[in-house]
Amino acid sequence: MTMTEAEALDAILAHHRALNERVSAGVTALAAAVTSDGHYEQAAAGLVAYLGDEVLPHAQAEEDTIYRAAAARRGLAGTVAELTAEHAALTAAAERLADAPDGPSAMQQAEEFASLFARHAAKENDTLLPALIADGHDDLPQLLERMHDWTEAAHSARVRTDSEADPSPRIVSLLLTAAGELARVGEADQACKLAASAWAVLRGPQPDLAAQVTAALHKLIRHVDTTPGAALPTHKSGHHGTAMDPEIDVRRLPPAHRHQTIFDAYQALKPGAGFVLINDHDPKPLHYQFQAECTGKFTWDYLETGPSAWRVRIGRATPHR
Repeated sequence: MTMTEAEALDAILAHHRALNERVSAGVTALAAAVTSDGHYEQAAAGLVAYLGDEVLPHAQAEEDTIYRAAAARRGLAGTVAELTAEHAALTAAAERLADAPDGPSAMQQAEEFASLFARHAAKENDTLLPALIADGHDDLPQLLERMHDWTEAAHSARVRTDSEADPSPRIVSLLLTAAGELARVGEADQACKLAASAWAVLRGPQPDLAAQVTAALHKLIRHVDTTPGAALPTHKSGHHGTAMDPEIDVRRLPPAHRHQTIFDAYQALKPGAGFVLINDHDPKPLHYQFQAECTGKFTWDYLETGPSAWRVRIGRATPHR
């Protein structure tokens, strides 16, 4: 049976409603957990899993099918650009939810995601899809079928990754559990070193798992002495920066992109050169990652230590002869 344009539109609208309802239900469950006994972690994890398994793959499927078709149509390129930017904002909101340090913070991020997603879906429903149908140059049923194919392929890839043939996710989970226990018994520095070492191993072959370890490292760091630079090995050069040192301000970058941006900048340095990192929190987790990845090859000098901004000069050490 061939699907008509109207039926394809109804199917997309129904899917958007279902996604919205599931997101809202997840936010409601999280709110109940936060206000009842404060044990919000399971509810937050369930919502994050749904966003990662269903909502964000749906967004990517839209970009590769419907958005691509709409971008070529007269007058729709701007709308597509706005919607694509909103997808990036949704991804960042989901990442912040996954990294939330406590129940109220998780609730705030969940509500932010739900609100943005509801507005985003309404814009697609009320603006993009009607304009695409009115244009008449694209077959909406065919685009919907391609979306389904893309989503199924993505699900199949995740199933293969998560299968028993690849024990890496389970191993990482066990390692992070062990690191958490170390931190709770007063060995936070060792716990952070363990997590950072795992990150260094994973960041090339399995970046998704590396990102999970980075999020855990940010939580482990809270058990370390809060004095800037405390409990960290000395990698200071005594260099306080010059006007020639470029500044890299990562405060506006999505959290998932910050560390890679910084390491890319470090890899481009010549020996003796450096740059000034500007961040909105003490970048101790990053220091542990540098320690694991670049032992003896970097310098780290605090120039400003909050409360609203942290500035650190990161340099490439000059080799000893």
